[in-house]
Amino acid sequence: FVDTPDEDGKVHKYMECSGKGICDRSSGECECFDGYGGKGCQRTTCPNDCSGHGTCEYIDELTFGSTPGEYYAAKPANFSMGISKTTAMTFGSIAESWDSGKSMACVCDPGYIDVDCSRRMCPKGNDIFDTRLDTSDGLKYQVQNITLVAAGPFGNGSMATYGEFSNQSFALTFVSTLNESYTTIPIVIGDTLYTSDTGSTDAFEKQIKKALEGLPNGVIDEVAVGVNFGSAYSDYDAYAAQWQLNIKVTFTGAIVAGPQNFLIPQVDECLAGCTPKITGLNLVSVQDATGTYSRVTEMERSDYNNYECGRRGKCDYDSGICECFEGYTGLACGTQTALV
Repeated sequence: FVDTPDEDGKVHKYMECSGKGICDRSSGECECFDGYGGKGCQRTTCPNDCSGHGTCEYIDELTFGSTPGEYYAAKPANFSMGISKTTAMTFGSIAESWDSGKSMACVCDPGYIDVDCSRRMCPKGNDIFDTRLDTSDGLKYQVQNITLVAAGPFGNGSMATYGEFSNQSFALTFVSTLNESYTTIPIVIGDTLYTSDTGSTDAFEKQIKKALEGLPNGVIDEVAVGVNFGSAYSDYDAYAAQWQLNIKVTFTGAIVAGPQNFLIPQVDECLAGCTPKITGLNLVSVQDATGTYSRVTEMERSDYNNYECGRRGKCDYDSGICECFEGYTGLACGTQTALV
């Protein structure tokens, strides 16, 4: 692991027990120093074995952020997430580094945090005493736009038809600020949604709203949903030959005040034995795109914030419960009980 460059500038040469252990000559096995393990002490170990609340992963397997593709290297100038039809985006460039298969880190289970996953996470919420610098402007909620671009026969969106959306189903996954994942029931796209039939559009919007607000444990208490075909809800111009469905989700509830993780569209076919059971959608993903691609975009940032215990209490990291300061109560200390 630690080496001195030779005259050619080469480092990390082979060493007995990788220079991080002592060889037991009687057995021919390495006795690794603390923090290192493996047959030849060739990799690091995770602190406290992740305390039983996480998994130990190589660094090139770690993902960006909490949702797939959150910081895709080729993302547009605005903050957006490409919809990958394979796996979450990882630190792919790390694979070229010498320690990609040596250095390891903990990936904590939902509700746990810290380098060794030893601490419980406490609820997060808006600081009720936090004020906007300019209170004369309109209150802003976080707005996410989900853009679904039909792939068409060539996979790039050209020559697509509405039939690729008609009567097809998908789902949405919400990852809370405690890293807990919740997936909606199937969301079915009607066969007349692209027409001027406002009743069909209203029904589809209500279907999405009901699915999100119906997630377990009340993780989303209130959202507003808008649906549009074309570019009205998009920062990009739709090509004439493309079918582009935009779903605008505004997080208006008290529980989801402040910045939230991007919603994750579940668009791969998942039928017999699956939950939820969906037909999936044939979309232009970020890997295939030469122009407009399917993505999730933050259209508007929220005026609200999202602090541990609402910045009005202390987190008990053993129990994951907020100990609110005097005069405050609630899961995230977001309710004032006394006025001075």
